[in-house]
Amino acid sequence: MSDIRLVIDGKEVFVPKGSTILDGAKKLGITIPTLCHLDLHDTKMVNQTASCRVCVVEVEGRGNLAPSCATPALDGMVVRTNTMRVLETRKTVTELILSDHPKDCLTCSQSGDCELQDLAEMIGIREINITGKEMSTYKKDYSTSIIRDMDKCIMCRRCETMCNEVQEVGALSGINRGFNAVVSPAFELPLTETVCTHCGQCVAVCPVGALSENDHTWKVVEALANPEKTVIVQVAPAVRVALGEEFGHEPGTIITGKMVTALKQIGFDQVFDTDFAADLTIMEEGTELLGRLGRFLAGEKDVPLPILTSCCPAWVNFVESQFPDLIDIPSSAKSPQQMFGAVAKSYYADILKIDRKDLVVVSVMPCLAKKYEADRAEFSVDGNPDVDLVISTRELAHLIEQVNIDIDELEDSEFDKPLGVSTGAGVIFGSTGGVIEAALRTAYEVHVKKPLPKIDFEQLRGFDGVRAAEVDFDGLKLNIGIAHGLGNAKALLTEIRNGNPRNFHAIEVMACPGGCIGGGGQPYHHGDSSIIKKRMDAIYQIDKDMPIRKSHENQAVMELYDKYLGEPMSHKAHDLLHTHYSQKDKA
Repeated sequence: MSDIRLVIDGKEVFVPKGSTILDGAKKLGITIPTLCHLDLHDTKMVNQTASCRVCVVEVEGRGNLAPSCATPALDGMVVRTNTMRVLETRKTVTELILSDHPKDCLTCSQSGDCELQDLAEMIGIREINITGKEMSTYKKDYSTSIIRDMDKCIMCRRCETMCNEVQEVGALSGINRGFNAVVSPAFELPLTETVCTHCGQCVAVCPVGALSENDHTWKVVEALANPEKTVIVQVAPAVRVALGEEFGHEPGTIITGKMVTALKQIGFDQVFDTDFAADLTIMEEGTELLGRLGRFLAGEKDVPLPILTSCCPAWVNFVESQFPDLIDIPSSAKSPQQMFGAVAKSYYADILKIDRKDLVVVSVMPCLAKKYEADRAEFSVDGNPDVDLVISTRELAHLIEQVNIDIDELEDSEFDKPLGVSTGAGVIFGSTGGVIEAALRTAYEVHVKKPLPKIDFEQLRGFDGVRAAEVDFDGLKLNIGIAHGLGNAKALLTEIRNGNPRNFHAIEVMACPGGCIGGGGQPYHHGDSSIIKKRMDAIYQIDKDMPIRKSHENQAVMELYDKYLGEPMSHKAHDLLHTHYSQKDKA
C-alpha cells in the first residue's frame, strides 16, 4: 500500500511520497482543470510553476486556496475540489487571463486545439466583466518554422521547461515583469539569431497560440492551382501512424493507404514516400560507416568516430551551434527529405523532361525543423530549393478537412513509382533507434557478405532516453549509442567531447521524444508518452508486415544507382546526396 493517505471530495486514496494533490485526484478520476501544469511522462520534468492558479482547491485547516499541481500530498490531508469558493476563484482567475488575452480566436492558429479555449468552455464563461490595462503589444517573431505571438503568452512557462530542462537548448526564458512579462529569447532576439534548433517541442506544449508553426498550407494550395507547375509530394514515415488521431482514430492507427488516396484527391500529380529516400540514405550512410570503420581498423589515426546520424535537422542545428568542435563526426549524408528533393529535382525531373523550376516538391513531415532545413541555402541550386514547401502532420489534416474529404470513406491506394517504393528499413526511421537499426541491417550484409541471422535488432529498441548496445558483426563488435531528446543527446555529446569512454562506433540522435513520431508537427499529445509508444508500435508493425525489410534490397533504389548515381559514395552521389556543416555562432 502507498505511504500517504488523502481524502479528496470524501473519497479515500493512497499515493506515493512526493505526489501532489493533483496526482491523488487523477488516481480517483476527479477532474481538476489545469493550464500551466505539464507532466512530461517518462522524464523527471514536471512544469510546476503554479502560475495560472486554475487548479486551486480547499485544504482543511489551510486559510488560502492551494494550487493542486504544486502542493505536496500529506498524510491525512482532506481536500475539497468543488466548493463554491473554489469554483468562483477558478472562474475569476480564468476571466483575468482572458481579459489580457487577444480575442482573435477565429483566426488563431490554435483555435480548436486551445487549452485556454477549452478551459473557458469547461467553466462556462460567456462574457468577461473584468477590464483594465492590457499587456504591451509585441511584434510577431517569424521564422521559417515557428511563429511567436507573445501577445498571446499566458506565462505558463511550459515552453521554457521544455526548452531548458528537457531539450537543454536554452533558447527561452521568462523576461520582464508585470504586464510586460513574457517567455522570450535573451534580449528579445528573433529565434533565428539564437541557439533555437527549431525542433518545435515548445510549440507542441504551448496551451494557446503564442507559439505555432509557420503554416505553409495555402502556399501548397497556390502551387496546386498553378497549371504551369507539376506538384509532387513526399510523406515521412511517422505521419502515417499519427494522422488518424486528427480524425478521431486511436493513436498508432495505420492509415497509409487512405492518406495516399486523400493526397491524390487533393490534386498532387504524384504521391511518393520519404521511405524511398530513407532507404537511399541508408545506402550512403551505411557505406560511410563501413568506410570509417575500415580506416579505423586499418590503424589510421584521427578517423572521425563515432559516426553520428544526420537525418534530424534539429539535431544538426544543435551540433552546429552548441558543439561546433564535433561537426566533423556526423555523417555527411543529407536527411531523407533533402535526398528526396535532390533526386526529384534531378533524376525525376529528367524522367519528366521538365525544368527543376517547374517541379514543386512538397513534404509532409512530423517535424517543424524540416521547414527550416528546406530553407537552408546549401539545399538549393541557383536559388531554387530542392524541397519547396513543408507542411506538418497537423497542416495536412487541416488541408484534408478543408477540401471536404472524409478520410474514413476512402479506399486504400499505393504510393506512386519509382520514388514511392520502400522497405521496412525505411519506415522505422520514424522511431528512435530505427535509423541505426536500418543502417546495421544493410551494413552487416555488405560487410559480412551473408544474410543476417536475425533481422530485428531488438537491443536497439526501447524508450529510454539514452541507450547503448553491442552488435556482433560476425566477430566485429560494434558499440552503438542511441539518444532521443536533445537533453539526452547533450549527455552523449559531452561523453564524446571528454574522450568517448564507452568507445562508441556509431550513435543515432533524434531531437524529439520518441524520435519523429513525437515530432513538433505531430498531433498534440500533451506529454503523454503512451501516445508516442503506440505510434512506435505501429511503426514496427508496418516494418514487420513489409515484404522487403532491407534498404539494399530496394530495387527502385538500386535502379537509381545503376542508371544515375553509379554507386554509393560515388562522386555524383556525393555531390547530390551529401552536405557539409559549419559552426553557427548564436546567442
